[in-house]
Amino acid sequence: MLMSDKIVPLFLLMVLLACSADYPKEPFTAELWPERSAGIPDSVSFTTLPSRGDGVIRITDIKKPLITVYPAPGTWEPKPAVLIFPGGAYQYMAVNKEGSQIAEWFNRVGITGIVVRYTTPNDREAAFKDAVKALELVHAHASVWNIDPDRIGVIGFSAGGHLAARVSTNLTDRPDIQPDLSILIYPAYLSDDTYTRVAGELPVTPTMNPVFIVQTEDDRPYVESTQVFQNELLRQKVPVTFHLFPEGGHGYGMQAEATFEVSRWPVFLEEWLTDNGFGPRSMEE
Repeated sequence: MLMSDKIVPLFLLMVLLACSADYPKEPFTAELWPERSAGIPDSVSFTTLPSRGDGVIRITDIKKPLITVYPAPGTWEPKPAVLIFPGGAYQYMAVNKEGSQIAEWFNRVGITGIVVRYTTPNDREAAFKDAVKALELVHAHASVWNIDPDRIGVIGFSAGGHLAARVSTNLTDRPDIQPDLSILIYPAYLSDDTYTRVAGELPVTPTMNPVFIVQTEDDRPYVESTQVFQNELLRQKVPVTFHLFPEGGHGYGMQAEATFEVSRWPVFLEEWLTDNGFGPRSMEE
């Protein structure tokens, strides 16, 4: 082999390493509507609610919607990403248990986690617009943030599960930002008040991408509304994986009691993500 034959691969490796050095490696934030929030000091952009003694950080009065990006560690290849919508009944957001902790778990399986801080309280339409804007922002910056634009999904908890379902059902005519998969963990508000039909703002169609759902039989009434939604997914022939466990209640995040079978939902999710092309793996770098 000639010396020049060795130099070319080495040069390419150096170029790749130089390019990868420009990718963000630590968590960072990006505002969704900077033109609207200009002049709002960070100190008054949200309110932290008093502690309930359970270790959960709850924030409300969100005046500056934003995303916090937790880049996946590892090699320079573009990574899949999942936008995370914490729950809180659209009154507040549980930003650690259903936000940062979830992003860190995604990092451990090689996926960039993106926590969406959406408008609260009591403005579901604004929250939906925030979610759509977050998807647009992530897709627009995918190359800069080392994200694979063809592997961007969403996950939501409780009210955040409703928000994740809403972007998944309402963006089928926007293939540029439609979630490539959706994960709903103890989702709320998926049916009407009679628990006989899907909520009107969730138009399920066959063009939706795969859905993964976790629910427990003792999470009433949300288990009933979740089953209505699942049945409509099946009727519309949308690929859906539904894990229904006997007990666990509501709002456990990734901290369900170890004695409950539902505590294994992250294991099942990791397998499902792999099966759907998101390629999670333990990071050893």
